[in-house]
Amino acid sequence: MNNTYEIDLVKEEINHALNSWIEFIKNEKRVSPNTIDAYYRDIDAFMIFLIDHIGGPLSIKNLESLVAADFRAFMAKKRRDGNCSKTIARLMSSIRSLFEYLDRIDILKNNAVNHIRMPKLPQSIPKPLSLEQAKDVISNTNDDKTLKNKPDWVEARNTSVFLLLYGCGLRVSEALELDIKDAPLEDWQDTIRVRGKGNKYREVPILPDVREGIKKYLELYPKKYSLKDPLFIGIKGERLSPRIVQIIMQKMRNNLNLPKNATPHSLRHSYATHLLQAGVDLRSIQELLGHASLSTTQMYTKVNQTELLDVHKKAHPRNKANHLKLVSDNS
Repeated sequence: MNNTYEIDLVKEEINHALNSWIEFIKNEKRVSPNTIDAYYRDIDAFMIFLIDHIGGPLSIKNLESLVAADFRAFMAKKRRDGNCSKTIARLMSSIRSLFEYLDRIDILKNNAVNHIRMPKLPQSIPKPLSLEQAKDVISNTNDDKTLKNKPDWVEARNTSVFLLLYGCGLRVSEALELDIKDAPLEDWQDTIRVRGKGNKYREVPILPDVREGIKKYLELYPKKYSLKDPLFIGIKGERLSPRIVQIIMQKMRNNLNLPKNATPHSLRHSYATHLLQAGVDLRSIQELLGHASLSTTQMYTKVNQTELLDVHKKAHPRNKANHLKLVSDNS
């Protein structure tokens, strides 16, 4: 993706405003490169629609004169193109972000997008691994028969990354953004400082096994390092890519016969769910995960409810299937 906006039939004043917005998101909100790319694609789609919708080149004046019906027409077009509610909601969220920014810097004033009813989204329930599955993942991060003569430091690195995901509930991006100075190497260090979404920091308790895993990895670190260097690196010495972590998990999913929902992020869901099952209160889990809102953390209660209902359905003697089985066994 280019670093500047260059859409045909979009006047320079809009290009300048769009690039300013992207720089704001990149430098102030500190979102991931993947998120930046998503913003680019969303606004590209909106601008291309507007050029056809309005019937000519776009200007700031055009954007300022948009009414609610124009935004609804865009949503309807995306729906006709086969986009789901989740995609349309994300598109509209990007557009809102752009218009709010341009309002803030006095480029244009248009509040119409804020009066659009967003698509209703089905509430998804996290899909954690079971306790045994999570243990299998941690124990088999290097059980990859396709890689021979793997360096010891790579094996130690892989184990450390997955220990952080499940043992501390970190997002993959949070774990891979850690530098060596962030590593908790001393026995007295019982927390690790993590930068989460919105550039907000939090202190997360760290288990002795996680600390020892990181310490072992750094003892094998393949090059001379400074405290500012990335904690987790790839074979070429650069910061480890999330894609590598995904590939490792994909191979474990096949080797360990794990469900399709077994992703690196599902270990974070497992961390939260297993803490809740152990009696940790929701407010504490919210702090540990770095959720801005308690309502986000409350989704893990639905996991427990779903599991309880499933156990009840399978075990209760009045369940139809079990009842029929009991009758046939006694006949």
